Amino acid sequence: MLDAGEPTPDPVAADPADGLLPPASTPPLRVLSAGQTLLGLLHLPPGPGPHPLVVLLHGFPGNERNFDLAQALRRAGYAAVVFHYRGSWGVGGTYSWRHVLEDSARVVAALREPDTAARHRLAPERVAVVGHSVGGFAALMTAAVDPQVCAVASVAGFDLGAVAVRCRTDPAGRAAFVTAFDQELLPLRGTSGEALVSEMESAGAEWSLARLAPRLADRPVLLIGTGRDDVAPVQIHHEPVVAAYRSHALPRLEHQVFMTDHSLSDCRVALARTVIDFLDRSVGAAR
Repeated sequence: MLDAGEPTPDPVAADPADGLLPPASTPPLRVLSAGQTLLGLLHLPPGPGPHPLVVLLHGFPGNERNFDLAQALRRAGYAAVVFHYRGSWGVGGTYSWRHVLEDSARVVAALREPDTAARHRLAPERVAVVGHSVGGFAALMTAAVDPQVCAVASVAGFDLGAVAVRCRTDPAGRAAFVTAFDQELLPLRGTSGEALVSEMESAGAEWSLARLAPRLADRPVLLIGTGRDDVAPVQIHHEPVVAAYRSHALPRLEHQVFMTDHSLSDCRVALARTVIDFLDRSVGAAR
């Protein structure tokens, strides 16, 4: 145990103090969504809690799942969830953008249920959502429709609404997205590049991240762009969203650009520190 006045260990670089009970654990997570069982892991910190919760949303198709961020969040006193959407990585059902949104909302709601929260020592009134790429899109969309989400962060967020506009006006660009999506289908089921692009086009402005500003005005929002990103270039996916939120005068908006690639391959420590600092100020850790 820490002595009085002893500094708290750095959660990015050091494990928590010995002797905290119950100990940290990583139970499997099962959440029913539209008749399918979503599979995930719950990273529980040590100590009695109740622990604030961070739901981590991965992108398309989910090669980068940000487990390092989940572990850092746990060391910082947050319970962190990583899970797979319907139709991905062995989960039943079919994959679609709308299923990503529905499953994200369902996991957030399920972990706030009194029995689940009590069993895992969670604080249901202190839930944040953090997403990467398409997960960043889903995080902002989830928070926009769920006022009980306390804070939201999007990392290299992929703005499906902005891409839909480009696909409608640029046939060559549309074909490139179809091909790019087709190349990532191996861990997915029930979809295709054409189906995913058509779904974006059908949703159109409904999925524009810029239009969410009025519904996020009362919450802390963190937007992280990636300056060497050829998947979600900041000029299309980050800067217009920041401009829209700033023009709406979101009082608790924070934004920055890391000069790195889409996976933040060489900025993982900086990412963890930035996200934890944002959450500490907006949600508050249990440590």
